[in-house]
Amino acid sequence: MGRIKRLKRIRIHSEGTHILVLSALLLALVDGIICYFSTYTVITASVIVASLLVFGLMVNFFRCPVRIFGSDPAGVVVAPADGRVVVIEEVDEGEYFHDRRMMVSIFMSILNVHANWYPVEGTVKKVEHKNGRYMAAWLPKASTDNERSMIVIETPEGVEIMARQVAGALARRIVTYAREGDDCYIDEHMGFIKFGSRVDIYLPLGTEVCVKMGQPTVGNQTIIAKLRQ
Repeated sequence: MGRIKRLKRIRIHSEGTHILVLSALLLALVDGIICYFSTYTVITASVIVASLLVFGLMVNFFRCPVRIFGSDPAGVVVAPADGRVVVIEEVDEGEYFHDRRMMVSIFMSILNVHANWYPVEGTVKKVEHKNGRYMAAWLPKASTDNERSMIVIETPEGVEIMARQVAGALARRIVTYAREGDDCYIDEHMGFIKFGSRVDIYLPLGTEVCVKMGQPTVGNQTIIAKLRQ
């Protein structure tokens, strides 16, 4: 399978464009009204500073750094998201594999980049979205009870892995770009989750896990596992 680079060099994710424009207009309107009617300089200045901080956090949330994985992608699993590792354990996976799998979960705080990258190269075998609850994303039951999207990828070597985008207490929209039958490549976006969430990766038993609990990850850069050849 040839490697095809189709990344657009963007710094603000397309998922945030409309939100940022509307937010800027709304904050400017509110600031303008307060500046017009308020006679207190301290209050006016405080409101403007607060507006700038809020907008700055939103821009930070929707930032989209351009990243290229610099090593051979064969047999490696890269982090699908920025965040930190909150789960490394064997689990019973009952939605697709129906067997024991090694699960590695990455939790994204509201300060992390929320774009999701494909963790391996291959072919998308299955994509499925399920509605659910909105518990805190770091809780163990969030993987099976919260709203989630499942993406199953088969590598060129015939190994199937699952990536599961999981909504959190604040995340109310999961965006999944993957489509069944698509060829997928490391360096490409798999999806986006808005406001605090996690991504679970389900790997075959015997996979060499290369990260530790609590370790920070960088999406499309950190190698989280090596598949058994």
